[in-house]
Amino acid sequence: MLSALSRLFRRRNPHQLELGFHDVPNNGAELLARLRQLGMGNAIEQLRLTRNRMVMVSFSGHELRIHEGYLRAPEPVLRAVVAFVRSRSRADRAAARAQIVTFQVDRPQSSRRRLPRTVAADESMAEELRGWHKAYNDGYFAGTLRTVAIRVSRRMKTRLGHYTARSSAGDPAEIAISRSHIQRHGWEEACHTLLHEMVHQWQDEQGHSIDHGSTFRSKAREVGITPLARRAVVPAKQRGSAPRKPAPLTIGLRAAREE
Repeated sequence: MLSALSRLFRRRNPHQLELGFHDVPNNGAELLARLRQLGMGNAIEQLRLTRNRMVMVSFSGHELRIHEGYLRAPEPVLRAVVAFVRSRSRADRAAARAQIVTFQVDRPQSSRRRLPRTVAADESMAEELRGWHKAYNDGYFAGTLRTVAIRVSRRMKTRLGHYTARSSAGDPAEIAISRSHIQRHGWEEACHTLLHEMVHQWQDEQGHSIDHGSTFRSKAREVGITPLARRAVVPAKQRGSAPRKPAPLTIGLRAAREE
């Protein structure tokens, strides 16, 4: 009898002996063991814990990166992480992503980031963008979007803009637009970028995943902008005219292609 039990335990996955099924993982190795218990298998060889509040879960090759807050995630969320890694269809992966983001990562009040601000000299640009946000909200979203902070960034060099959702630590949602984008490409293209980020705001406020998937593409086409994550923009001086502001509720689609 004892020898039979010994043979049984020797055949079990060794990772299942490292962590009790209801124990809370304390580190990356234990979390990886838990994910393997839930069906991850050996597809992931290394798990790294991060503190990146913008990317909760990502994987490449045999490495999985996951925010350290997910050490305390409940079983359904961890099963969604497994599904996200192992799924091969977009629909299954989107469903897993939706489950993953339901888990709110807590951060202590002291760890709240210091929010960047618009430089005083750029405040007139930010005010212009706020006016267009209101106009586009009324015209394309029936006024349903919330008023969010809009910032002009001098640090963005390669990105045209971004939308950041409100964090569980209380950091407010915001839209940031690159100052160099406004200066190089003009207001028509900058407002195209603003409306792109407003589609992400709509995703967030409607409870969708903030990405460039099917909900983004559908809404982008509805409001008349390029349904892509990337697009090529031509400097205003190369278009043969000075930077100009768009007519109300119109968006420049010039050179709107994926790079």
